[in-house]
Amino acid sequence: MSDAPGTAASGERIALVDVNSFYVSCERAFDPKLAGVPVVVLSNNDGCVVARSDEAKALGIKTGTPWFQLAESAPQVGLIQRSSNYELYGDLSSRVMELLGRYALWQEVYSIDESFLGLAGTPAELDAQGATIRAAVARHTGLPVCVGIGSTKTLAKFANRIAKQNRHLQGVCNLDTMDPVVVDTIMSRVPVTGLWGVGSRLGVRLAALGIESVADLRAADPAMIRRKFSVILQRTVLELNGTSCIPLDDERADRKQLIFSRSFSTPVTTLADMRQVMSIYAQQAAARLEREGQQASVLTAYAGTSHFSTSAASFPSATVRLAAPTSDPVLLSRAAVNALDAQVVEGVPYTKAGVMLSGLEAAGAQPLFEEFVSAQERRNLGELLGRVTDKYGAASIGLGIAGMATAKPEWTMSRKYSSPRYTTEWSELPVVKAN
Repeated sequence: MSDAPGTAASGERIALVDVNSFYVSCERAFDPKLAGVPVVVLSNNDGCVVARSDEAKALGIKTGTPWFQLAESAPQVGLIQRSSNYELYGDLSSRVMELLGRYALWQEVYSIDESFLGLAGTPAELDAQGATIRAAVARHTGLPVCVGIGSTKTLAKFANRIAKQNRHLQGVCNLDTMDPVVVDTIMSRVPVTGLWGVGSRLGVRLAALGIESVADLRAADPAMIRRKFSVILQRTVLELNGTSCIPLDDERADRKQLIFSRSFSTPVTTLADMRQVMSIYAQQAAARLEREGQQASVLTAYAGTSHFSTSAASFPSATVRLAAPTSDPVLLSRAAVNALDAQVVEGVPYTKAGVMLSGLEAAGAQPLFEEFVSAQERRNLGELLGRVTDKYGAASIGLGIAGMATAKPEWTMSRKYSSPRYTTEWSELPVVKAN
């Protein structure tokens, strides 16, 4: 095992395993009728496209396209829409990540559908491991994945791209077993903006220096890149040349804020409903803190009316400094509820609200004043709530006015086209009948 998880030791390689069209694939895993047809998954309140199948991409549908622009023509082109089913996607993600960890020396979950793995073996053995991983994920979850293998995270990401775009590779690309001339040719044809971490604005600046392809960036002088751009881009150049220098979770190590924000399907017009919103959002944010092993010392609560509203605009916001860093859902919920009480105007149609936590630090540090540690934190109430909601869904448990109710509040997100929560809700489990 490597001494520094997230970087390859001598003889090790890094694999990037990515679920293909994750949201769409989750829908298809439980609804075979969706296979081979154009499918899009919509954002909160069924607003716009956030995920597309290959068939939908072939129709020219772009990410971010409003659904109302597609709705009329959808039946003619066979386009199927689904609301975002976050409960299903989150549960399948956790199953995939747990399964991938069985095949790795170390694992870094990079996103909901991506994970870096540390692997060891000869190039031929690594090819076989990649194929085994693909087969295992397909067999146990029904989801298709591609595996990219390289000596650095950046090269593993690039190899994953090659695996996705070249079907003859059967979902596995190991740069060590590819002809170097072929790899060089591919790099010369892929624009630099197709590389991990290089956006369109940075691409324009690089193009001004004649750096237009991945091959151009690999050949650039690392010192010059650092001087004109950043140490982060310098690392990318080094990684393209085989020097592993992006350690575990380095991309997010400087995170300073955590935000939980949503738009409402129906405007919130009363202080009582806004208090409920704030309590629920604060508890969701607290659960994220707990999962990431962090505490917050500052909470900001905010709300807002639609920018297109004909009535008076209102954007209340309040920031509270907590007595001590905490992830306690009771304290955070109380702070969020109280923060906006004096600013929310009855009768004003608020369409969005959120809770932002800042001043983040690692949990577990000895508090300066023991009296500020709440009873809930001593009993690990936040951890308990997080485990319950992770296993049984966000509506399974709550505190105070954010607790369970017989019906959803009117303001909750509209998900008109949502599929069942096949794996997290007892009443929606798939039923198999045998003749």
